[in-house]
Amino acid sequence: MIKTPSPSTLEDLIRPSSRALVIGVGGGGDVVGALATARFLEFCGLEFFLGGLSWERSVFDPIPGPRSLAEVQEVRAIHPYAWFANAKSRTTTGVLFAESRMAGIYGQEVLLIDVNGGVQGVVQGLEVALRELRADLLVGVDVGGDSLAQGDEPGLRSPLADSIMLSAYAELERRGQRTLWGVFGYGSDGEMTVEEIELALNKVAKDGGLLGAWALTPKVTSELEGVIRQVPTEASAVPVECARGAWGEKRIRQDQRRVKLTPLTTLTFFLSPTVVFHTLSRPGQAVSGSSSLEEANEALHAIGLKTELDLEREKYQSGKKK
Repeated sequence: MIKTPSPSTLEDLIRPSSRALVIGVGGGGDVVGALATARFLEFCGLEFFLGGLSWERSVFDPIPGPRSLAEVQEVRAIHPYAWFANAKSRTTTGVLFAESRMAGIYGQEVLLIDVNGGVQGVVQGLEVALRELRADLLVGVDVGGDSLAQGDEPGLRSPLADSIMLSAYAELERRGQRTLWGVFGYGSDGEMTVEEIELALNKVAKDGGLLGAWALTPKVTSELEGVIRQVPTEASAVPVECARGAWGEKRIRQDQRRVKLTPLTTLTFFLSPTVVFHTLSRPGQAVSGSSSLEEANEALHAIGLKTELDLEREKYQSGKKK
């Protein structure tokens, strides 16, 4: 069994905490899924602050990769890789972030993390953000569950951002930061199958890393429905639909992926990032210590993985040739 930093129970992580920074670790609409966990923590008596990545899906921002500080407007930078977004925050080409839309809904800033600095940059940016916000609990929320990939799953399409964030969270947990990893709407992004995710969760549980779970309540479901009308997302919308009784199968991502509709997608599983990192994540281990996005991307190539950055670059180049 892997020895994890203490405390290693959900109760012992939440009880001594007063304010949580809750980040959608996959970028884009993951900030919507992060809100579900934030409401759970609020129910437990914590204040929360939301965050996400400066990486929008290519259907919204066709320029490949995450945006850097030089490529954005109307943000409040506290670190080269950590900035606060407001309702007007956008790329220099005019694209609003999902986090900007969230900031507009709730009237408060939302943190943006830039993964262009690799794992080292994310760790540094998060440390500054935690101090700025006086947050004592760091939570990452992966919508869909592909952060649980071991690297050999045939449907895996976006391992880069997840592996960088997971590795950064594991490093911060190693340094003593109270840290929690959440998987919301498992299977809802159509990359890993429900069976693959359940097997991964089983392995994490065997190593003591499954810390608990929480499901959408009717009140939170109603709130997320309102948010989704203003913050476009497919993966985060699937568990909300399932909370209203959706069942069977649905196609997403321009009909390229299929997802299973089941009430179990309304769950968020809470895990130790260190256990996920060591037990499962060959991609996370590969990018550990990286100081740039390109270094992390090449590390995943070295273990035979194609990434979302590669796919976005191919799409962009194909569009330029037309």
